[in-house]
Amino acid sequence: MLDHEERFLFREEILNLANALGEAGALDNVEDLLAEVTTSPRFDSDVFTLERSLQVMLGSRAGSTLVGLLTVTREVFDEVGEVGLPPDVHERLVSWRARFGLAIDNALNFLNNPDGIQGHNFGTQLTHAEGGLTLQGRLTLVRYNNEPQFFIADADVLLTMAADLMERLGEHLEPEMLEPELVTRLREAVDLIERRAKPRG
Repeated sequence: MLDHEERFLFREEILNLANALGEAGALDNVEDLLAEVTTSPRFDSDVFTLERSLQVMLGSRAGSTLVGLLTVTREVFDEVGEVGLPPDVHERLVSWRARFGLAIDNALNFLNNPDGIQGHNFGTQLTHAEGGLTLQGRLTLVRYNNEPQFFIADADVLLTMAADLMERLGEHLEPEMLEPELVTRLREAVDLIERRAKPRG
């Protein structure tokens, strides 16, 4: 929780941000920028470009405040509701945190800990939705500083990512880069998917 002085400073920063977002077209322009930049394949390395762009769009102070606000803890973010912002501004901030906050936070973590990945874990789960059961995968990537990052996605999303990885890496592979056992595993995995994808009956 924020103490009295921190809450006062927080309120000042959020009100300044709200004023900047209150300019004509600012909410839509910021949302378009967030959507475009966070879906870029180079976003991990270009995350600071986003902050600079927001500073140009909203002003230096407000641009930095917005990036920080989208990546703070839930406990701190909930303080925004006590500031008394215009409803449309508050709704957008809540939406942006949900849509873009994790991507921005992950990109900043990548730049702060660029040591790569030392390992991973993967599991599957079934979730119940209106349309029935949905197969999902839970991927955990472990950095060299032992900090884990978790990702949950539907099976088709993860398999599309796997196909992208195989295609992009495959273009540049040399024989000495892969162990034969791994190639066998990949082939068997594709065979398994093909068998499971065949219509039954």
